[in-house]
Order: sequence, then structure tokens, then C-alpha cells
Amino acid sequence: MSDTVPDRLGRPLRDLRVSVTDRCNFRCVYCMPREVFGRDYAFLPRAEILTFEEITRLVRVFVGLGVRKVRLTGGEPLVRRDLPVLVAELAGVPRLEDLALTTNGALLAAGAGRLAAAGLRRVTVSLDSLDDAVFRAMNGVAFPVERVLAGIRAAAAAGLAPVKINMVVKRGTNETSVLPMARFARDEGLVLRFIEYMDVGNSNGWRLADVVTADDLLATIDAVFPLEPLPPEQPGEVAGRYRYRDGAGEIGLIASVSRPFCGGCTRARLSAEGQLYTCLFAVRGHDLRAPLRGGASDADLEASLRSLWGERDDRYSELRSAGTTDLPRVEMFAIGG
Repeated sequence: MSDTVPDRLGRPLRDLRVSVTDRCNFRCVYCMPREVFGRDYAFLPRAEILTFEEITRLVRVFVGLGVRKVRLTGGEPLVRRDLPVLVAELAGVPRLEDLALTTNGALLAAGAGRLAAAGLRRVTVSLDSLDDAVFRAMNGVAFPVERVLAGIRAAAAAGLAPVKINMVVKRGTNETSVLPMARFARDEGLVLRFIEYMDVGNSNGWRLADVVTADDLLATIDAVFPLEPLPPEQPGEVAGRYRYRDGAGEIGLIASVSRPFCGGCTRARLSAEGQLYTCLFAVRGHDLRAPLRGGASDADLEASLRSLWGERDDRYSELRSAGTTDLPRVEMFAIGG
């Protein structure tokens, strides 16, 4: 049987994001605002979270259906105990070509070496400003920016390079940090990706007026550091790529709001408790934990995934309108962005 599984719009399954925990040590304003996710917020009990063995088994099935890239996410994935053990297990899965991780960087300085030794290939660090006051306000727990920078340096030294940086830009909050971040990434040899503030979940108070669009970001950067577009590196790539005309690296723009890329989306998401989501803006997931723990064979799981992906017709960002405003979408921290 072919390992290519097209959905209703002809999009193959190629990328899988695996959330290893719903817990996070930050309370970023665009993801887990502390006003909503306070000290008493009830995270998933340990028994409900997939074990490393369960995650690895599911990844093997996904790879059999065409997935070639897995990214570990959270919550914050580095708060999951013994994560390098899972990395080592996944690094040994045949035909898996790329194993990456997205982190807020708070624990990266201490863990980068072990992750690289276990087989992690790449790391992306979320960093929304170099201004310490702005960064502390955005992460919601007053975490100092210098400790994230130390994590970035440790990742590069461990061979997880080039390190990518994700910066969510929210108007009135950190748009003045765009140029300093661009300059920093150029100087340090990092790939910086700007992300438009998105209406993920229902808790971040999203408003269209708070979005700094890709066009605005490009104009701001190009005026100081001239840019030219680059072609995609691979099908399904979500970031529009641009390189500096002087050869000093590149940036990416993830513009879900102003430049929807649903038509090329090849990505599925697995939550920490084993729910499969076929879109970042999904209203509901599909339970894989129950059959996994109920004795389903790999063939059973494969058949279920073929059916779920084959019925997929998600294109939320292309349809974004007043009619989608109040949908009960899953929160971003639950499925890793």
C-alpha cells in the first residue's frame, strides 16, 4: 500500500508535531496568558499523557504513512522529564529524516548537549524581544532574556545549528523589537522567523488590529537591511523565505493571517494526551490513545489515520471571517503551535 495519504484537497501527510506535555514554565501573552492560566490551572494528570513508548509507536505508524519530519513541542517540551530518552528512541525510527524541537529556551542551556547526543538534529527557540523588560512582560513570568540567549549559545555549541528563532510580533507590545532582533540574528548567524499574531485558541484576546502583517514587517526590515525573496526549500513549507542582499543570512515570515498557506499544509498535530488534530485551529481532535491502549494493532492504527487524514478538508486561515470568530478552538499550548 502506498505511503502517500492525500487529504480531500490533495495535501499529503508529511509533517508531525508531537506535544510531549501541556505544561509550560512561561505564561506568554499570546499563548497562555497568566490571567487565565494561573496557579490553580489543572494540567493533565500524568496517567493521561502518552508514554515515550506510545509516542514512538505512533510516530512509526505515521512514518509508514509518509511523515518524514517530526517536531517535539509542548507546552514547553523541556519540562518533560528524561526527554533525551524519547529523542533517542525517535532518532532510531527508520525513514524519519528530520527530528527537531521547539522550546522557549529557559532550560536549553542545561539540556542542549544531551539532546544533541541523543540524536536531535535541530532546535527552534521562541524569543520575542532582546529588550529584557519587553521580554519579561511577554513571557508572563519575568524570565530574563539573558538566560534564553545562553540556551541559544549552548544549542549552537552542541551542533544544533543553525538555530532558528521564532518571534511572535504583536502590535503595541514588541514591534519596536523587530529591527534589533533582525540585527542580532544577522550578527549571530541565526535564522529568524517572524510570526504574525494568530487567533489560536480562545484565551489570548486576539484582535485583527493587533496583527503586524508580513508586508509591514518586510517593509520595516527591507528599509534597513535590503531583502530579496527565496524559493521554498521543500513542499509544505509554512515560512516565506527572504535573504539579505548582502549575503548576511535570511529571515522567514509565517503569515497565517495576511498570507494564508492552507493550500500547501502537510502538517498533523498530536497532543500530549493522544488527540490528533489536523489543523492548528481545529475545534476538536481525534482520540488515538484509546485504541492505542485498547489493544489496537499497528495496522488498525494505520487504517484509522488513513481515514482521518483522507477526510481532512481544513483551511481555517483561508476562510477566516466573522463566522469563525467564536469557534471553540483548541488552545495553542495543547498542540504546540
